[in-house]
Amino acid sequence: MKTNFFYTYLLLSQKDKKFYSGYTVDMENRLKEHKAGKVFSTKNRLPVDLVYCEACLDEEDAKQREKYLKSGKGKKYIKSRIRRFLKRSGFGPITGTP
Repeated sequence: MKTNFFYTYLLLSQKDKKFYSGYTVDMENRLKEHKAGKVFSTKNRLPVDLVYCEACLDEEDAKQREKYLKSGKGKKYIKSRIRRFLKRSGFGPITGTP
């Protein structure tokens, strides 16, 4: 039996140093679309890098997780979760801004 996952992901724009969150059923293809400038929300913010990804078994769970990551608490959570990456990348350890 094949398990279908729904992915919630976070991209970081190298251009404006801001995050973009989304969800998809095909992470590999979706990332290619972002990097090729085929996604309206990120096409003017290229290049982008995948910095975080979660897999859910239920689509609604993935949608709710994306919504949470866009909230104030969610932004605080994700910056804490990837703080080592942010620090190595030249971002402040808490704020997520250069």
